[in-house]
Amino acid sequence: MQATVSEDLELIGRTCREFADRELVEGREERDRYPFGPPFERTLEKAFEVGLFSIMLPEEAGGSPDPVGTLCVILDEICRVDASLGGIVFTVALAQELIHQAGEPKAIKERTSSGGGCEQLLTAFPSFTDRCEIERSTALRAVGANGDHRLEGLAEYVVLGGMARRALLPARIDGGDGWSLFMVDAGGDAVRAGKPVLSLGMHACPAVDLELAGAPGRLIGEAGRGAGYLEAAADRLFVAIGAMASGVMKGSFDTAFDYAKERVQGGREIVGWSEVKMLLADMALKVKLADMLVGEAARAVDRGAGGWTLASRAAGVCVPEMARDVTSNGVQLLGGNGYMKDYGQEKRFRDARQLQTLLGSSAMNRLAYIEKVVGGEPAC
Repeated sequence: MQATVSEDLELIGRTCREFADRELVEGREERDRYPFGPPFERTLEKAFEVGLFSIMLPEEAGGSPDPVGTLCVILDEICRVDASLGGIVFTVALAQELIHQAGEPKAIKERTSSGGGCEQLLTAFPSFTDRCEIERSTALRAVGANGDHRLEGLAEYVVLGGMARRALLPARIDGGDGWSLFMVDAGGDAVRAGKPVLSLGMHACPAVDLELAGAPGRLIGEAGRGAGYLEAAADRLFVAIGAMASGVMKGSFDTAFDYAKERVQGGREIVGWSEVKMLLADMALKVKLADMLVGEAARAVDRGAGGWTLASRAAGVCVPEMARDVTSNGVQLLGGNGYMKDYGQEKRFRDARQLQTLLGSSAMNRLAYIEKVVGGEPAC
């Protein structure tokens, strides 16, 4: 995003790059073994201290005047080293955006005015699901009325569900239409977290199933409006998924390029081989295209420019697909070493695949894109 960011965002980018190099490089392979390895706990506190969890808050609560662009710069730099922390930052930002879309400033103030560390801002949410999937499969019921709701049932694949103190969960109110959003005390006696769900990539971005048995839930926004809130939040934050994928691509290219300059075969560095140059060229071109696409889309979202919704969604769908190809080349270029954990290329390949499921599958997000075009938004 270097070509499209302001001086302020460049400074934020440098700060995040230094943070990532200092905190995420060492121990990356060990964290990728989670839940059989250590979690991010110490790193999360440091991420909180540098403001990574407050970007989408209102300005008066410490948020950014250009929240989406700032979030994209942060995610780009973080995911260059480890996409797992990027997934955590994205989930927290998504929960904050949902609360904002629901028109609940009081809920945000309560979380930022009472002090505490990162646990005050961490909020669990099933960020790998989309609106349609929730409508089809949500098994969580809200019983009660007039602000007194009890949630019962199972919430599946809740990111940060076993770590955050609060969870923002979709549930159906008995007798009502659609689904609603509820804030729940994730550490309460009526909430039981299952074992960590094993995923293809982003292992240290933990997700669990939550079983609720009459857990008190605070309604966020209006009853039955959850789908609309999620759709509006997704419109703004799809570009952030593209930023995460862009960071993964850059990390893969950096490693492949450095390796090609150092690896000697047949008496010369392999970077001089035409086949290797073609692979590197393909990677470099896609990295540059992704960088420009994410940067322009993020600026369009923050400025409310014409077509910003489709720009954001296009970045969120297309850049992860480009990352899939780039990380595949990154593994191939290192030969057998590409499959070893020492270089991080196989992890980036898995992470790129996992990114394609944020806010729903790539196929469903493509259909959602064309539905907006059919609904009247200009495609070009």
